[in-house]
Amino acid sequence: MKIVAASRESVEQDYVIDHVTDLFQCRVLWCEGRPCLEYDSQEELNRISEYIKANFDIELFDVFFTAIESLPPEEF
Repeated sequence: MKIVAASRESVEQDYVIDHVTDLFQCRVLWCEGRPCLEYDSQEELNRISEYIKANFDIELFDVFFTAIESLPPEEF
């Protein structure tokens, strides 16, 4: 079941971002007012992309300016 009708104008960017961050282990970074998705693995990015397409009928990069993989924490 799609959350929103198929029209790209029908869904607010913040609404999609809220759903993604609630359901997935990811963060949204902001660069010059544009959302950037930070994800942990390629598999997670694929799941997020598929979720956005299936539920909102838009592409990942219609929502996020870019997507970057998280860097592993540095060990001291």
